[in-house]
Amino acid sequence: MEKSSIIEKGFLTVIVTWVGDKMGLLLPALVLLAMLMLLDFLSDILASKKEAMEHPGNKKYGWSSKKNTIEIYNKVGDLLTILVAVSADYLIFKFSKEIGIKVETNTIFGLLVSIWFIINELLSILENARRMGVTLPKFLVNALTDLKKMINQRSDSKK
Repeated sequence: MEKSSIIEKGFLTVIVTWVGDKMGLLLPALVLLAMLMLLDFLSDILASKKEAMEHPGNKKYGWSSKKNTIEIYNKVGDLLTILVAVSADYLIFKFSKEIGIKVETNTIFGLLVSIWFIINELLSILENARRMGVTLPKFLVNALTDLKKMINQRSDSKK
């Protein structure tokens, strides 16, 4: 991918996050994330059932309570990560005035982390659909994958 394309997508993500902050999009983002988490979980179960029918007797395929329990733990971990990000936003917003720093936004990390997890859920749902036999639009998979990479690169560059 061209460097200019990465910069443009990075700029777009920052603008979307800023607008989301100004418009109070954290709550709708969290609701969307919760719905996508449920849809991902259900689509994974359906994909596993389809694979089990296609490969009878092969224990590699099919529904696994252990695998699904681990997936639930992962999703709870995602939500805890968002809680930490929102808590950091709160601390920055609430106490920045007391230490003499002017902060004009009240959420940035929470919304950005939520968007990152939403993209992960969308990619996972697409993967489950592929496992069910759906031919995926390449442009959609590429766009989501590129956006996820760009967010990862931006977060890595700030370390």
